[in-house]
Amino acid sequence: YRALIFPLLIREGKPTPFFTFVLALLFCVYNGYLQGRSLSNYAEYPSGWLKDPRFIAGFIGWLTGMAINIHSDHILRNLRKPGESGYKIPRGGMFEYVSGANFFGEILEWFGFALACCTIESLAFALCTLFILGSRAKQHHQ
Repeated sequence: YRALIFPLLIREGKPTPFFTFVLALLFCVYNGYLQGRSLSNYAEYPSGWLKDPRFIAGFIGWLTGMAINIHSDHILRNLRKPGESGYKIPRGGMFEYVSGANFFGEILEWFGFALACCTIESLAFALCTLFILGSRAKQHHQ
């Protein structure tokens, strides 16, 4: 979503340098490969894993985080009317509770994924997401 779909939905704004886009795309492809390989080649789950409370809670966390992330991005994309510029404070959705609702949603999404998968690789990515997006959220808040 973040690497492919979101950039196509942005109507206006600063153009993203091609090199930055390529690096982000490569990172997402590599992370997807690592997560997929971890799950398909190394992770072992008992037969009832899909009914396990950890999987269910993780799946709900992932789904909730994705919904928050997508809705928050929708709010951000529609902050300004065409031709308008300047800073605007987003309102609605999770922005009523946290100033970086899009970051919060993505962090929740990846921690939900980590809980559903219960692999060291998924936890490592969730922690990286927390540190990277957490610092960006703090910067945006200030």
